[in-house]
Amino acid sequence: MKVRPTWTVAVAAVLTGALALTACGSKIQPTTQASTKPCGTVNIAVNPWVGYEANAAVVSYVLKTRLGCTVELKTLTEEVSWQGFGTGAVDVILENWGHDDLKKKYIDDQKVAVEHGETGNKGIIGWYVPPWLAEKYPDITKSENLNKYADLFKTSETGGKGQLLDGDPTYVTNDEALVKNLNLNFKVVYAGSEAALIEAFKSAEQNKKPLIGYFYEPQWFLSDVKLVHVSLPAYTPGCDAVATAIKCDYQPYDLDKIISKKFATSGSPAVEMLKKFNWTNAEQNLVAKDISKKVSYDDAAKKWVDANSAKVDAWLKAS
Repeated sequence: MKVRPTWTVAVAAVLTGALALTACGSKIQPTTQASTKPCGTVNIAVNPWVGYEANAAVVSYVLKTRLGCTVELKTLTEEVSWQGFGTGAVDVILENWGHDDLKKKYIDDQKVAVEHGETGNKGIIGWYVPPWLAEKYPDITKSENLNKYADLFKTSETGGKGQLLDGDPTYVTNDEALVKNLNLNFKVVYAGSEAALIEAFKSAEQNKKPLIGYFYEPQWFLSDVKLVHVSLPAYTPGCDAVATAIKCDYQPYDLDKIISKKFATSGSPAVEMLKKFNWTNAEQNLVAKDISKKVSYDDAAKKWVDANSAKVDAWLKAS
């Protein structure tokens, strides 16, 4: 998810919460060593959604237990994470959603970062409604019909318009431009966080309350409540080039990894392991669901790693 931060790296890095795990796993002793070279410290940015947390949990666990690395997890929004490449605060971004502008700035222009392979995850962003609503009003899943149903979504915050619920207010979405450019009688309202957005959709399905909102895949919650994707005008390359003029659906993403140029040339065995790290949406969702239930990063990761040793061994295999 694209995110527009308003913080500095120094401020963001001290945020507390579910991700306040900086370097805590460094006490774990490695069971195998894939390289005789010392791993050193790996600074991993952790962006604010649980799917990314799942990446960070598994990667950090493998780095600690198999390569003997010291791992520091830093809770940062996306753009702040990229700023960390230049300062040395960040070595790795594990799940990048596009960001051609940031790639140009930090990879092409400043030359402080490099692309480091795909994660295997397929990223889909869009508008969704709970299943009961799509079943009752089948044509509500097409954006051209939404104004007909706008009154269903009115709230005290929307001034007579329908509510379109977004999640974390730091996420950069196209939704306000889409509402305006598609002439929809809706107003974007922010739930405040990914957890609040999930809870809103969960409640809407359980209590048969009308709700339409921003959501995305991979996301473990979709295995519990099969939200229905609302079709916006089809995405075509370049249709989102001018942010204020967007009238199309979100671009699908093959999510990738970015590492700092300094780290890439450090000789650490972690560099090669991170390049080979690759898994599916379904695999990420399994770990993310455990984390959403307050299972610790290391426990959630160990459960998955123990069940997928062949895949982990492939990440660690020397080229």
